[in-house]
Amino acid sequence: MNILAIGAHFDDVELGCGGSLARHAAQGDSVYVFVATVSGFANQYDQSVRSSEIARAEAQTAMGILGVKQLFCGNFKTLEVEFVDSLNIEILKLVQELSIDMVYVHWVGDIHHDHQAVARASLHSCRHVPRLLMYRSNWYHSTLDFRGNFYVDITPFWNTKENAIRAHASEIERTGAKWISFFKNEAENAGQRIGVKYAEVYEVVKWLQA
Repeated sequence: MNILAIGAHFDDVELGCGGSLARHAAQGDSVYVFVATVSGFANQYDQSVRSSEIARAEAQTAMGILGVKQLFCGNFKTLEVEFVDSLNIEILKLVQELSIDMVYVHWVGDIHHDHQAVARASLHSCRHVPRLLMYRSNWYHSTLDFRGNFYVDITPFWNTKENAIRAHASEIERTGAKWISFFKNEAENAGQRIGVKYAEVYEVVKWLQA
């Protein structure tokens, strides 16, 4: 099976579906990742927080940890992604050229501007893919409810996911490793609901059972 995970920034797929991607890779599936932005960004005082070069290098390390076959990188600026045809075309080309069977993508209710735009583009461009799941990759509140209704047991792969997240050393330094504690707690809570130690939960857009 050919899997495509789509994220707005380097680190999104690691946070949102990293355990599931590691599981796919271990099962012999071909796992691909597309990240729309260069992912470098500055703070409100125009001071660089993370360079695009560092972000990409950290992402390449994370992809190796997860077992991703290939990372594809877009050239959109961080915080400036829009639902435009150029983005749709990039995603559609990957879906067709890689014969994608299943897609993981941002939840459309995410309040992050880039996440929303990438989610909309993915729903549009992956409309013929038979399986599509939406993930959460941050801790922000939304006025919409994330209707998590599809669970993946990542118990054997939690450490792999954590190591992939930690590969983003520049962000771990900035967040004080809060990412790890938050997403581990999320995985434990999801796992408790289905009787395993760690799980990732998704909102189903569509799922064709062959």
